[in-house]
Amino acid sequence: MISTPTLILDENRCRANIRSMVSKARTSGSELRPHFKTHQSLEIGRWFKESGVSKITVSSVGMAKYFSEEWDDITIAFPVNIREINEINALANSITLNLLVESEDTVDYLEEDLQNSVNIFIKINLGNSRAGLLPHDRDSIEALAKRINQADNLNLKGFLGHAGQTYSCRDPKQIEAVHQEAKSKLVKLTQSFLLDYPWIIASYGDTPSSSVCKDFEGVAEIRPGNFVFYDLMQVQIGACDSSQIAVAMACPVVSIHPWNFEIVIYGGGIHFSKDRMESDHGSVFGKIIRFSPDGFGTVIPDCYVRNLSQEHGIIKASEEMINQTKIGDLLYVLPVHSCMTANLMKQYLTTDGRTIEMFNPF
Repeated sequence: MISTPTLILDENRCRANIRSMVSKARTSGSELRPHFKTHQSLEIGRWFKESGVSKITVSSVGMAKYFSEEWDDITIAFPVNIREINEINALANSITLNLLVESEDTVDYLEEDLQNSVNIFIKINLGNSRAGLLPHDRDSIEALAKRINQADNLNLKGFLGHAGQTYSCRDPKQIEAVHQEAKSKLVKLTQSFLLDYPWIIASYGDTPSSSVCKDFEGVAEIRPGNFVFYDLMQVQIGACDSSQIAVAMACPVVSIHPWNFEIVIYGGGIHFSKDRMESDHGSVFGKIIRFSPDGFGTVIPDCYVRNLSQEHGIIKASEEMINQTKIGDLLYVLPVHSCMTANLMKQYLTTDGRTIEMFNPF
């Protein structure tokens, strides 16, 4: 019996999302190297293998170690943390390991302390301004590429970018415009270096552009991650619809306030995170769906999580919803950001009652 907030996984939706993105990558002529930071699960990873995926992306050294039990070609899509050099050496001894750098200082350190060969991507800032060299900073990129190519145990793999600014879009046309600009920068940069380094590739991708856009010419691999579950943020962006969201939080009802049409659930910021969307109602931290043992149903109109504190979730509900709900019931809430929600919950319960474990660094 579910007694506390529990993250429910609709396996059918999840597998459908995987199959769809694998097909999309094949059609576009790019290889799918999915980012596993969203689901963080060996078992869900096997569903990708069943669809033909052989290479993956992760966001930390610890996550790479976890997945190295079953995967042998892994990109850590986060700038190298030189304090983890021992762990990096251990990984590089057992798998094909791809790392990100954006400075010659990091390359100097790696050359001195690496004991095994690794592939190196130069991280390029495509507009998200989170990390990476600017694509027009030719002198810095050229110097870094030359330094990598000359270093022992370092193999220049190519250029890697992420168009995270697609998360500010609100419809497919906006996604397409951002995608075309970002992709063009990365592909042109890569092509301009092919004369000196004919083996390098462009690695690109994010869930909105990978879901919506069709033109990936010049991109060797795409790295979307959130698509495995999707979430309300992706619906708002225009990357999917709510029928594709594959996770929902089952939350016990602890109080009902009919005088202001609100329901209090056991499910707060420590379960969902506090990511939110803005709507005509104000801030939205989740939406309520119908549920059956066969899987997730449709979103219930006029019912949404309007606020979260540590353990409390406050649902604004319709009069019909108030009348249909009793204390002790379970309400099923679609998350705003499934990556953060999954990371907090650390395991899944499938709609058919199976527990799926995931990476836990602690």
